[in-house]
Amino acid sequence: MIAAGIDMGGTKIEAQIFGANWQATESQRISTPATYGDIVEAIARQHDWIAARTSPDIPVGICTTGLTTPEAGVSVASNVPTTGKPFRSDIKAAIGAPVAFINDCRAFALSEARFGAGRHARSVLGLILGTGIGGGFVLNGRLIPDATGVGGEIGHFGIPGRLMEKYGLPSVTCGCGRVDCFETYASGPGMERLAAAITGQSLNSRHVAANRHQAPEAKVWSAWCELIGELMICLTFCVDPEVIVLGGGLSKIAGVRDALTEALQRAQYEGFGIPDIRSADGGDASGARGAAYAAWQARNDAP
Repeated sequence: MIAAGIDMGGTKIEAQIFGANWQATESQRISTPATYGDIVEAIARQHDWIAARTSPDIPVGICTTGLTTPEAGVSVASNVPTTGKPFRSDIKAAIGAPVAFINDCRAFALSEARFGAGRHARSVLGLILGTGIGGGFVLNGRLIPDATGVGGEIGHFGIPGRLMEKYGLPSVTCGCGRVDCFETYASGPGMERLAAAITGQSLNSRHVAANRHQAPEAKVWSAWCELIGELMICLTFCVDPEVIVLGGGLSKIAGVRDALTEALQRAQYEGFGIPDIRSADGGDASGARGAAYAAWQARNDAP
């Protein structure tokens, strides 16, 4: 066994062990507990499960939803009860062994760039479209250095005022504390808010996706695609990746890759190309594999 990863999200904590070909050989999934102390204990149990099946010194990476401050390791998260807690230090104390920490969206990007849909590209942007929006940028098989700890929080770019005005969207304070983040109208819950603002009806994202070729859902779908197209052109202007790999629940909508390719091309300057938009290959394994690979990289980079 070469490395292992633990992927902690709002609903599950999954441990995976990877062989030399970076395919999972064993995995164990448990539900994410409701309280902070139980979450720390559950992650430690998953680490114990890995150690019992491999060796105490195997590289282990942990990817988690939300952010942790680089120095103090204090967590900021919207869907797990870790905000304000010294998450990294508590995990390290509970495990009693070195581990690497990485945000789950960045782990996804690294996994897809190295082993998945972006594996033959030099530069890859991973874009998660789900309960939240986030991502990561990988160049030559490595995540770009994260100087402040917030790189990849692309769901918290602000929506341009012209789009807010075009669709009559009321201003919304995001869970992060900022106002009118893309996540407020373009995530899964955001699409429902978008539908309510445009149609006055309560329509969930599954309903909008299934009925997007008829009114009034078509207008909601068009607005959502334009929002994501705007987000992707901002990212293209910044880092100009060869490939954008889509992940998260909204990325599984039939036809979404083609729809977003068209939206991005409309947003691009005339005569210029756009990144190749692809669907993720790794599925549920991407987060844990990205975390494991980050730990393996850190171990092999150490002097």
